[in-house]
Amino acid sequence: MDINYVQTTCPYCGTGCSFNLVVKDKKVIGVAPYHRSPVNEGKLCPKGNYAHEFINSPDRLTTPLIKKNGKFEPATWDEAYDLIAKKFKSYKPDEMACLASARVSNEENYAMMKFARGVLKTRHIDHCARLCHASTVAGLAASFGSGAMTNSIGDIAQSKCVFVLGSNTFEQHPLIGRRIVQAHENGAKLIVADPRFTPTAKQADLYMAFVSGSDVAILNGMMQEIIRNGWEDKEFIKTRTKDYEKLKEVVMKDAYSLENVSKISKIPVAQLKTAAEWFAKAESACICYSMGITQHTVGVDNVKSTANIQMLTGNLGKAGGGVNALRGQNNVQGACDMGALPVVFTGYQKVIDEAAHKKFSDAWGFPDGICEAKNGYEVTTMMDVLADKPGELKAMYIMGENPMISDPDLHHVEKALKTLDFLVVQDIFMTETAELADVVLPAACYAERDGTQTSTERRVQMWRVAQAPPGEAKVDWQIFCELAAKMGYAKQFPWKSAEDIFTEIAKVTPSYGGMNYARLNRPEALHWPCPTVEHPGSPILHIGRFSHPDGIGVFTPIEWKPPAEVPDAEYPYVLTTGRCLWHWHTGTMTRRSDSLEREEPTGWIEMNPEDAKALDIKDHEMVRAMTRRGQVNVPARVTKDIMKGVMFMPFHFKECAANVLTNNALDPVAKIPEFKACSVKVEKIKEGK
Repeated sequence: MDINYVQTTCPYCGTGCSFNLVVKDKKVIGVAPYHRSPVNEGKLCPKGNYAHEFINSPDRLTTPLIKKNGKFEPATWDEAYDLIAKKFKSYKPDEMACLASARVSNEENYAMMKFARGVLKTRHIDHCARLCHASTVAGLAASFGSGAMTNSIGDIAQSKCVFVLGSNTFEQHPLIGRRIVQAHENGAKLIVADPRFTPTAKQADLYMAFVSGSDVAILNGMMQEIIRNGWEDKEFIKTRTKDYEKLKEVVMKDAYSLENVSKISKIPVAQLKTAAEWFAKAESACICYSMGITQHTVGVDNVKSTANIQMLTGNLGKAGGGVNALRGQNNVQGACDMGALPVVFTGYQKVIDEAAHKKFSDAWGFPDGICEAKNGYEVTTMMDVLADKPGELKAMYIMGENPMISDPDLHHVEKALKTLDFLVVQDIFMTETAELADVVLPAACYAERDGTQTSTERRVQMWRVAQAPPGEAKVDWQIFCELAAKMGYAKQFPWKSAEDIFTEIAKVTPSYGGMNYARLNRPEALHWPCPTVEHPGSPILHIGRFSHPDGIGVFTPIEWKPPAEVPDAEYPYVLTTGRCLWHWHTGTMTRRSDSLEREEPTGWIEMNPEDAKALDIKDHEMVRAMTRRGQVNVPARVTKDIMKGVMFMPFHFKECAANVLTNNALDPVAKIPEFKACSVKVEKIKEGK
């Protein structure tokens, strides 16, 4: 019996846990602990424990498929490439768009970005960061000059006050939750604000239930209380920031008195006072947030507010402090770093900057140049253009994304994708999005490729091949190389390995410049920025100076604004969405894991007992949830662990898809949708209806 252990990194959330894949007779059969990782020290959440179960699922895609007369038929790779090349050559650059993926490696996101900008010449490339942390990138970049988590995961354990806002960390990022527990055991105060009394909230010293969409008001109120009591870090403000007086002018308004903030948020004044005092007086205090902060029409404002309170209290550039934006997907940080965004190349070098544009044009050597030096469309904008301006966008290439489950207002998304003249989807399963495609290309999963991914703490870690892809499936970067060669650009895609691609990435990306596979091939790996091969990497950002050219952090005065849609007589409840412990995003992988699917086989809508009583709804009863965009039938879950007036649905389940209901109103800067707050009504399903 031939059994091997292959160390790799988890393909689920952004924590970046390591484990061993157990390989028997060249097939992955299980997961075993890898104790040397400083991230998880051999421990795993349920998703990581069962991360092998979907790999050899019988419905893996194994051959290219071409749709003929409405039905998919198997094809050879050459047939698929020939059709794709012919179709792509028939469109103008601005008529094509690409979606990269937070599920694949840095190398493959870079390959697609280069393919989009160099082969297709299109400026329209994006990925699902638009739907989760686009507001983090925009907000923290404006405040600090860098749009990433400021501290390391291990660093959280050193904090003396942890404020969790907009994150159910114990379910979404359990191994980061472990560091919060360690901080708590070391004497830290734990403050949790959430409309739901989540497993995270149940560990808190102070739990504040609040109405979704009142984050800015809460943070402004806390800052007013801090300034009023003289608890601000005056030296930090003086030496390391600017525009403090502008911030003070706004947060000291009567509108942000604790009494008024209490009316907006429904948090009692005494709790707000306690939170402000604990946070300001702690030797070190950190904020941990996730999509509860970012997925709003004021997502960028929310993020800037977290930056404001951390600069106000001097909790940046030091252990146990920081603004810790917890990324949802395994490589959403890396996909952003690789320039799979419509406004930047790798390392956030701006597309519209002439020097950056010339740098990449010269480095890549396309004889006919690359895309225009203009910003492209975000994925949310792409969907609006497709639905509202038929013919402007005609073709799309989607790698490892499933917008038919992940995007808001799914009826709108379906209408949009069906207007395309030509759609290519590259994935490991026949997803709901792939079903709409003209060509489907079978890809390798994480266990079948070498490469790197970048976790939420900017740690760049390795994937390693444990088995061969099924059937004729190929690794994503190989597909781009072969397709580029079909389109006349073989010289620009000369790579023979993932390592070749990473070497190229390092040459054009200053923050990755000192990294190579030899340095990454160790348990601790490296955090970017790591500009030279002598540099040790940067677990903590902004020590001594911020990332702006002048080194100074920027306060931004923010006024509170309500969500785009608020409850009214017709739709009287607030609907918010999120994840559960057992599943991950669109469920494409976790719902093919028997162990995880058994634990949570379908979705639900959570409601307070008082609301359930008023609606005459019983626990587990099938109900109809309706918004202005659509309706779904879904089981009710009646629980005291949610505020009166608020409803919650997980977004993993296609049979009761929360995103049929959600609002595609967008943040004006980041273009992120308002998943976390819309108006809903719920009713009993009467027999015969």
